[in-house]
Amino acid sequence: MRKFLIFLILLGVVLAVLDRVAVAGVEREIARQVAAKYDLSDEPEVEVRGIPFLTQAVAGRYEEIGVKIGGLSTPDGARISRIDAVLYGVRAPLMDLIQSPATADIRADRVTGIVVISKETLDSRAPRGLKVTGGGDDSLNVTGKIVVAGVEFPVNAKMKIQVVPGGIRLTPESVNGAKVPDAARLLSFNVPIKDLPLSLEIESVRSTSEGLAVEGTATDVPLRA
Repeated sequence: MRKFLIFLILLGVVLAVLDRVAVAGVEREIARQVAAKYDLSDEPEVEVRGIPFLTQAVAGRYEEIGVKIGGLSTPDGARISRIDAVLYGVRAPLMDLIQSPATADIRADRVTGIVVISKETLDSRAPRGLKVTGGGDDSLNVTGKIVVAGVEFPVNAKMKIQVVPGGIRLTPESVNGAKVPDAARLLSFNVPIKDLPLSLEIESVRSTSEGLAVEGTATDVPLRA
């Protein structure tokens, strides 16, 4: 009986080690595939969640995988500070990853993510003479000076943030101080955001101390390069 108990303990240790070794291998391969597909300068951080991992690996389906991508730029020129995403229902047959990782069909049933757009990007899209301030309390302001018909107007405006086709639009919700003629038109601007990694489509946006936090989702997302 004692020998059998020792055997069970050793078996548990071996399985636990194999579990961690296997999960590390899958994380590395998914990170490599994502980096190659989206031409990232650095591989993302990947975390396969849920235990035991081997049960998921044998089934070739991982219920939840966290992915953290660092700074990058979109084709529109928007600078993204980071992306924090969760992949659900990732299909990645273990034997395919072992035998032919270059051709393995890795895809996620669903993806949710938060994309942080930097303040530098917002400033680059704002009207000349204005800078973006605030953030962190669901509010965003533009401050500075704007010239209208040769007359300079100081500006301090609270901006309304909206999701529009192809990106985000900021429009003045209230303007403090001098009344700017045609403020709705002159102070409004768009931030184009297209072709986000992981096929994320913008659903909502909020202000943060870093800039704008864009929440997005996607379905049936291929991860292979």
